[in-house]
Amino acid sequence: MVKNVNTILVANRGEIALRVVRTAREMGIATVAVYAEQDRNAQYVEMADEAYLLSGDTYRDTYLNEELMIDVLRRSGADAVHPGYGFLSEVASFAQKVIDAGARWIGPSPQALTDLGDKITARRVAKRAKVPPVPGISEPVGDIRVLLEFAHTHGYPLMMKRTDGGGGRGIVLVHDDDELRGFYMSHDSLQGGDLNEYFVERFIDKARHVETQCGRDSHGNFTVYSTRDCSVQRRNQKLIEEAPAPFLSEDANEQLYRYSRNLFESVDYQGLGTCEFMVTGQHKVYFLEVNPRLQVEHTVSEEVCGLDLVREQIDIANGGELNQVQQPRGHSFELRITCEDPDTNLTPSSGTLSAIRWPSGPGIRVDSGVEEGDTVSPKFDSMMGKLVVTAQDRPTAVERVRRALQELSIEGVPTPASLYKKIFNDPVFTAEGHDFDVSTKWLEREYLNREPSTLVSGQPASLSGAAEQPRHVETESFTIEMNDRRVTLKVPVDIVNTLTGAARARGAKRASQPLRGQGLHVVESGKASDQKPGVISSPMQAVITRVNVAEGQSVAKGDLLIVLESMKMENYVYAPDSGTVTKIFVGPSSGVEAGDTLITIDVDGDCASNTDKGSADRSTASAGGKQ
Repeated sequence: MVKNVNTILVANRGEIALRVVRTAREMGIATVAVYAEQDRNAQYVEMADEAYLLSGDTYRDTYLNEELMIDVLRRSGADAVHPGYGFLSEVASFAQKVIDAGARWIGPSPQALTDLGDKITARRVAKRAKVPPVPGISEPVGDIRVLLEFAHTHGYPLMMKRTDGGGGRGIVLVHDDDELRGFYMSHDSLQGGDLNEYFVERFIDKARHVETQCGRDSHGNFTVYSTRDCSVQRRNQKLIEEAPAPFLSEDANEQLYRYSRNLFESVDYQGLGTCEFMVTGQHKVYFLEVNPRLQVEHTVSEEVCGLDLVREQIDIANGGELNQVQQPRGHSFELRITCEDPDTNLTPSSGTLSAIRWPSGPGIRVDSGVEEGDTVSPKFDSMMGKLVVTAQDRPTAVERVRRALQELSIEGVPTPASLYKKIFNDPVFTAEGHDFDVSTKWLEREYLNREPSTLVSGQPASLSGAAEQPRHVETESFTIEMNDRRVTLKVPVDIVNTLTGAARARGAKRASQPLRGQGLHVVESGKASDQKPGVISSPMQAVITRVNVAEGQSVAKGDLLIVLESMKMENYVYAPDSGTVTKIFVGPSSGVEAGDTLITIDVDGDCASNTDKGSADRSTASAGGKQ
């Protein structure tokens, strides 16, 4: 029976909130937006019929605050909730609270969220559904002997994965016995760690990340809207996606469809969701997880199936039937436009968008929630928008992406655009006169392989050392004519400011303004050099998620001290030297700025005498993102 939704509370932010608001408007459904202080002037807030402020300065206080969301639901009178992706979209307790409040939850049931939301329970569901998961242990790891036995049976490397991880979070790659023992010691539950929240899988090298965008309604109808390839990743997070997944055998495609149906039917799934798999070079398909929500990359599936997937979600939640999809039409790429610096291994940045020029023309779609003048806050996700390019086949779509990247211009913050230009001219990726040989570690191995200065302290190599890499320099463009030929001249902002200041002051020097695109992840070398050995400072603006030591505790060089989170990525802070913890300045949920002191250590005598140039840098920048 079809029931009408009249008003939807969009429990999210940014481009996905705007995406839902637009579809609801087309369907004649009113919308209610929520916003944190940083999003007060966001486009989705202005476009919604109503909007409510979420007081607070962190995810936990705002977009992850279940009680506050339910309060807005009651105050607004909305009769349905769309959770978008991320935040509360996979939280079973929130879905149940929405239902208990008498509203419709636009997503799978709380029980399905419970069955699939935890990666260990999802592995068990897969086994019941006769879907082979990646070889691993479907229990929390608590015994180093069990881990070593598994490693010696299946071989290294291994993936240590958090049961509640998502979006690449909580994944650590372990290469040998020493690294496995180090991981175990750093996360030992008896020492206040979170070892009981991890399980282990064998790392399958040279495999592709392929997923199916699926739907199932209350009448038992099931469809795969499209397959997708999401192998171009950094820090286990997707960067480029395409649909349909190219260069798959008929057998692999058949496995993907059959396994996806089995998974959805095994938990009586109702709604849209994504089944994720690893596909080996031998066309063997292994289950990874089910994402019980819409995903960032749903756009490419929409382009090749011809349907609005948000509308599909709403129709299914209303009790209607989904639309069956037969063959995909054409080929589509999505490029995530994030505030990340390709010169420093795509380290997250922040800043103000001084100018934006999106590409347009045939086959171009832009899903963005930002405008010129907006500030990209380091406290939330770094993604500013998605560039979606579609054509009749993959080679034509590749050519169209190249054209679109020539038109794209964003000033004020760094973006991966220059990296994308290299990727879409790489024959390994484009498969022009070359076999398609892209796997999940391809991007990092080929393009993000700069060794960070923090590696000397033993941390993972996902964050590049600022001292070794050129910082992002903001430029301004001027169109001039030389010999009657029109050319573009790019000049660094500080030079422009100096020249204009000099002109205004008739020769007097004017101090150049701070670089508008300068990321807060960069700790200026002057600040670092003022640090004394043993002063451990935050390398970025972030939120503390775990403090792994106590005052008075002895630590060795390379021991894990603190885990912090910035822009959906967890980062480790390690001890640069051996010593004793003298004072801890932060706790879980504390917000810190780049350069804030986290911990001080009384460095052991041999280490304290080391006053070479690198010691201060290591004290400040000993952080690495999870691999």
